[in-house]
Amino acid sequence: MAPLHRLLLCLCLPLLLLLLPPAAPAPAPGPGPRTDWAACKNISRELLQRVATLKEPHQVLEETHLSEEDPKNWPPRIRCSDACDPSTLDTNNTRCLRRILQGLQHYRDLLGSDIFTTRPLPWLEAALDQLLSLVQQEHGRLPRHPMAPSEAWAHPLLQRLALQRLQSFATIISRIFTHSASPR
Repeated sequence: MAPLHRLLLCLCLPLLLLLLPPAAPAPAPGPGPRTDWAACKNISRELLQRVATLKEPHQVLEETHLSEEDPKNWPPRIRCSDACDPSTLDTNNTRCLRRILQGLQHYRDLLGSDIFTTRPLPWLEAALDQLLSLVQQEHGRLPRHPMAPSEAWAHPLLQRLALQRLQSFATIISRIFTHSASPR
């Protein structure tokens, strides 16, 4: 008798499923916090202008071009593989924003490190904090990585290097945010 029940069940079940009303579609997840591209554009331009107006306190460093490469202590750079090009930004900006977030967090940590104790730059820190809060809305907070202590004699050189790289980084993210904020 059991095989007959199974056969009837196998034959009748598809018919029953056809008679049942369709299930309601699962609700689509509501849009999460979105990146405010226009605000990012404005703040990144402000950051760029602020960095550009900084004057080197040590005249001898004005003409110094540092080329030290230390991947442990210097920021993630935006690369082609980060998908920050205009065509990719229009379709998927997650990877690019994550790289920007890493760079912003690095510079924020750097400005709060021992390198800048004799030359605090609170207005740069404030601009970085504003950008961080806008980008973190959608992509969450990254863990902080404290900077390794450095020798006091190296602080002026490290400050110069950090500010040069911050200026380059600010230029690139300003272009990215300007593109993303423009109407299409």
